[in-house]
Amino acid sequence: MRKIKFFLIGLVPGLVLVFFILNKKGVSCSGYLPNSRVIAETLSKKMLYSPAFSQEMAENKIDEKFLKDSIITKGEIDFDHSQAQQKPCPEYVLVYPKKNPRYEIRFDKCKEEVNFSSLKKLR
Repeated sequence: MRKIKFFLIGLVPGLVLVFFILNKKGVSCSGYLPNSRVIAETLSKKMLYSPAFSQEMAENKIDEKFLKDSIITKGEIDFDHSQAQQKPCPEYVLVYPKKNPRYEIRFDKCKEEVNFSSLKKLR
């Protein structure tokens, strides 16, 4: 019992200290999962839209701000239907929202840019 008390006396202040130091530097651990990495890389590259994609955006009244801030940021990559190992530009399928998806987006993530090819309204 005495060892547990000493352990907790050191552990709790250590966790609090690490939490405040990392929080002050803006570090987050959420960017290590494959879904988060693909979305972060997609948002950091130049976005190019195919004519069909632009037409679907206009028909569904989706602007570029909503696309970036909501659909891509809060969407989820469907790795079962994506070709993540394809060379030179992997093709991904993104669904939004995560539960009961309403939109499906297909895009190629190349080295310098992201090419959006299709936007489907699922329901």
